[in-house]
Amino acid sequence: MTQSLTVSDFNYELPPELIAQTPAAERTGSRLLHLDRAGALHDRQFADLAALLRPHDLLVFNDTRVIKARLTGHKITGGKVEVLVERITEPDRVLAHVRASKSPGAGMVLRLADAFEATVLGRDGELFDIRFPGPVLALLDAHGATPLPPYITHQADAGDDERYQTVYAREPGAVAAPTAGLHFDQPTLDRLDALSVTRAFVTLHVGAGTFQPVRVDNLADHVMHAEWFTVPQATVDAI
Repeated sequence: MTQSLTVSDFNYELPPELIAQTPAAERTGSRLLHLDRAGALHDRQFADLAALLRPHDLLVFNDTRVIKARLTGHKITGGKVEVLVERITEPDRVLAHVRASKSPGAGMVLRLADAFEATVLGRDGELFDIRFPGPVLALLDAHGATPLPPYITHQADAGDDERYQTVYAREPGAVAAPTAGLHFDQPTLDRLDALSVTRAFVTLHVGAGTFQPVRVDNLADHVMHAEWFTVPQATVDAI
């Protein structure tokens, strides 16, 4: 008999003061929970990771790169809007979340970052199909902001642009970082290389759906958001 889980089954108290608003001074300065082969738990530091691995172990990393996906502006008719790019579908076209007092319809022009105009082409479920006036990545890099998680209360700054990105990020497309990877720094990767720990890469562009609330009570009724990914043959072979 399958147990039916509800959202309330996962309720717990999380005091706001325990949600870190800034990262540790060093990427490796976080704690690490180690589950050993006997099932015992150990409270460690991330810097201990190298001591827990053996030569020729394989680590698989997500090399997605967070884009500056958040834009603010207004409808050409007035009214503030906030655009969060979810997925780049063509060089000049995106699917995006749009927050506005009234949802923009097809044909509506949005003036974004007081720098350029984009046109709403229509809807795709909860997302808006929007055409930009040029290459999306270039416009986001010049005028967008890093989309920090909703539980981070300050506006993104240059420090966030650097720290909310893994040191091995290569493929642009994510709107949220693969957070476990944020703890690796280059000296740690160099130590793993010296220990003959090997690396392989996948690309999974983390979408904004990772932060969306579950809006149904019965979890069996929840529809998960989709994300774009690729697994290279070289990674398959390494695994």
